Amino acid sequence: MTERHKDRPWLMRTYAGHSTAEASNELYRRNLAKGQTGLSVAFDLPTQTGYDPDHVLARGEVGRVGVPVSHLGDMRRLFQDIPLEQMNTSMTINATAMWLLALYQVVAEEQGADPGKLQGTTQNDIVKEYLSRGTHVFPPGPSLRLTTDMITYTVNSVPKWNPINICSYHLQEAGATPVQEIAYAMSTAVAVLDAVRDSGQVPAEKFGAVVARISFFVNAGVRFVEEMCKMRAFGRIWDRITRERYGITDPKQRRFRYGVQVNSLGLTEAQPENNVQRIVLEMLAVTLSKDARARAVQLPAWNEALGLPRPWDQQWSLRIQQVLAHESDLLEYEDIFDGSRVIEAKVESLVEEALEEIDRIEQMGGAMAAVESGYLKSELVASHAARRARIESGEEKIIGVNVHEATEPSPLTADLDGAIMTVDPENEARVVAALHAWRDARDEARATESLAALKKAAAGTDNLMAATVECARAGVTTGEWSWALRDVFGEFRAPTGVSSAPVAVTAEPGTPLAAVRAKVARTAEDLGCGRLRLLVGKPGLDGHSNGAEQIAVRARDAGFEVVYQGIRLTPEQIVSAALAEDVHCVGLSILSGSHAELVPDVLHRLRAAGADDVPVIAGGIIPPADAAALVRAGVAAVFTPKDFGITEIIGRIVDEIRKANELDPLEVPA
Repeated sequence: MTERHKDRPWLMRTYAGHSTAEASNELYRRNLAKGQTGLSVAFDLPTQTGYDPDHVLARGEVGRVGVPVSHLGDMRRLFQDIPLEQMNTSMTINATAMWLLALYQVVAEEQGADPGKLQGTTQNDIVKEYLSRGTHVFPPGPSLRLTTDMITYTVNSVPKWNPINICSYHLQEAGATPVQEIAYAMSTAVAVLDAVRDSGQVPAEKFGAVVARISFFVNAGVRFVEEMCKMRAFGRIWDRITRERYGITDPKQRRFRYGVQVNSLGLTEAQPENNVQRIVLEMLAVTLSKDARARAVQLPAWNEALGLPRPWDQQWSLRIQQVLAHESDLLEYEDIFDGSRVIEAKVESLVEEALEEIDRIEQMGGAMAAVESGYLKSELVASHAARRARIESGEEKIIGVNVHEATEPSPLTADLDGAIMTVDPENEARVVAALHAWRDARDEARATESLAALKKAAAGTDNLMAATVECARAGVTTGEWSWALRDVFGEFRAPTGVSSAPVAVTAEPGTPLAAVRAKVARTAEDLGCGRLRLLVGKPGLDGHSNGAEQIAVRARDAGFEVVYQGIRLTPEQIVSAALAEDVHCVGLSILSGSHAELVPDVLHRLRAAGADDVPVIAGGIIPPADAAALVRAGVAAVFTPKDFGITEIIGRIVDEIRKANELDPLEVPA
């Protein structure tokens, strides 16, 4: 047998980080020892949204969904004994990307590394934060300036670094179709490249180097043929845009470079063992086609719909990649789909439709204008609502959820509370104490001076990266850096897309929604009010608003008056709104793990205000033991990903309103 040349495998990463910098450092070194070839850092929500751990909005969120990094000392501990000059590090960070890159660079320099040799990626795609992920801080204009300044700085000073990862991953999580995912990501890339070009910070002859450092981060769903075609379409459109719009002649600089995390939206709480085969199929979509193969892959764990994965769960996902790369013959062949008429037809269809949508966005004034107008958000909410409707009707089948629900007991979930990792609730206090010690020990005069210089640069036109690096060296904290820029730029609350979302489920006679509408109308009549009012609240820093938006849209269609003010609210603000709007129910959505602290706080404040007849319900990724504790605390109902029937949930909300107001149950099916 002739020895075949074998391609080099993609970078293998695990998205990881939790509790503290020390605990995350230990996890990283263990993962690297298991054969992981790159790092992917998950930061906690206060770090992502520019708050220090002692801020009121950070309560319950510290170290939950990632590692807290408040200052240079945390970054040192995070990468202790990991030589950064030899590492390829991906940091999922957006609004505060410039700050985290500055901390990373300073730590690397302290290790003796040459910044010119640092390799890795900062996600730094703020557009998708406005649309789906919710960790934005500043308005679109200043956010684009931060991105532009970072790109121009890295091209000159950290040339091997990818300063932005145009991220369509969360767009698919928010309901984007393949066409929308391609079009919105490409429109974002155009907005960024136009801003860099027009800034005058990069000479025309070096613009090809800018294009070459633009990378993408995509999602791969379970419809793996369509997803693989999507990746080929992505590459084809990127080549066309960079060649025709920006005049890039070097094919290497026009190459579509992307990393991938396969779909977490499709992972199920019901029969979670099925998630393993879903993850494998999704990985094949971005590895089988050589001409559209990912440069880096990170896989979720089978139990992510249940809670935080353990190290063993993450190891399982790493081993899936390693088996494909090292045991199979995948890397020995040229592209196995070349010449397929079926594949070519699907790719061409995606290209044509995506280009039409890109043109539509361009006519609106580009991606930033389409964000500010609410167009992109409302389109995503509508697409997500349509998908949910297909699942509820059974048109879109999900094994173990709406079909083939019968199952044998699973040894993987025999102990549900032991099947996930939990963060010590005392961790937050330790992190806050360490933050205060850091502030006490630093050179306060230098920190104050560096923050003043940052604000002066922000108020002018200077590139902000130099001032940011000095802040990092001076011991400034994440919250202080962000508040200095908030003082100059202001903050931004993105459109929710709820009010303009079209009806996705009809209420024709005999349908489940019609039955729920009847319950809503009858209950409003019994209470002597015009309409039932539901407040949908997002306490804390969790920006995953997809579920809350879908509840809000369906409740609206069922006849509720819905109060939804978007993300990032304190319990006090939610209760104030509930009292001001005289609502009949408060629904809280939390996916970050902070439910154990924030939900009882809302409940306590309502009761203290005398609103005993307002039931509180909670939804999110809530382990069974936590759900039971919330019910004991007085929460009326808890919904988790296994409760996929939104119309049924709305019916349950009406039941809880009737119960709280001592009305007889209605014998109306829902």
